[in-house]
Amino acid sequence: MTKRAFIILFSIVTAAALFAFRQFLPMPDRIDDTAFKAGERLNYRLKYGIFTAAEAHLKIEDSDVKFDGRPAYHIIADGNTAGTFDVFYKVRNRYESYIDKSTLLPYLYTENRHEGSWHHTDKVSFDRQDNKVTAGQGVFPLKGGKVFDFPSAYYFARNLDVSKLKVGDTFDMQYFLDDGVQTLSITFAGREKVKTALGTFNCLKFNPSIIPGRIFRKNSKLYLWVTDDNNRIPVKAHVEVVVGSLTMELTNATGLKFPLNGQLKN
Repeated sequence: MTKRAFIILFSIVTAAALFAFRQFLPMPDRIDDTAFKAGERLNYRLKYGIFTAAEAHLKIEDSDVKFDGRPAYHIIADGNTAGTFDVFYKVRNRYESYIDKSTLLPYLYTENRHEGSWHHTDKVSFDRQDNKVTAGQGVFPLKGGKVFDFPSAYYFARNLDVSKLKVGDTFDMQYFLDDGVQTLSITFAGREKVKTALGTFNCLKFNPSIIPGRIFRKNSKLYLWVTDDNNRIPVKAHVEVVVGSLTMELTNATGLKFPLNGQLKN
C-alpha cells in the first residue's frame, strides 16, 4: 500500500466512525440527558492485515472557555501512525471541537495535521445567527439543518433515536470539512454480535458509501459496528482494499456514562 493510500484509508475509516449517526432522523434542539459524560476516553487501533498501522484517541472534557456565556464541552481527537508505518510515514493529527452543552452544536473547531512532510492547520467557527461558517479557506453558507465538524458530529449522533431504523434504510449526513459542507450516504445493515479486541458486543451495523478506484475494489464495502446500547460507541470498522484489508477496533473505553452491553475480555 502506498503512503498516500494509507492516509486516505485512515481518514475514511476514522470519518465513518465519527460520523456514523448524523442522519435525517428527528434531531432535537436541546439534549438534556446525553449518552456520554465529561471524562469519557476511547482508544482505537487501526490494522492493515495483521499489522498495527495507526492509533486513534478520543476524549471529552468540561471546557474552561464559555461561548456566548454558555458552558461547553471540549472534544479532542488524536490520530497517529504506529509500528513500521510510523517509521516510513509519520502521521500526527489532532482535531478539537468546542460544543454547546445543551444543543451539542459546535462553536469552534481546529485541526493540526502532520502527515509526512505535509503540515496543515485550520480554525473553523460556526455562526448560527448569520448561518455561516468561517474557515481558513473562506466563509461558507449554512443552508439549513444541523451541520457539524469532524468530532462534534460523533458526539451529537450518539444521542439520536435509531430504534425505528429498518434494514436497508439509507440516509445522508452533513459535516463541514476542508472547504465546504460534505455529504455521505449510509445504509443500515442490521444488528449483529461482534467480536473485537476488547470483547464481544451487540451492535448496530452500518454501510457508509465509498468510491471504487485505485484503493478500493469494485465490490469493496465499508462496514461499521456501533454498540446497541445507551453508549452508541463505534467498536469496529472494516473495509477491503485492492491488496488486503483495513480494520479499526476499540481497544479501551473509560469514563463511560453507561455500562457496555457486551462481554469484556479480562
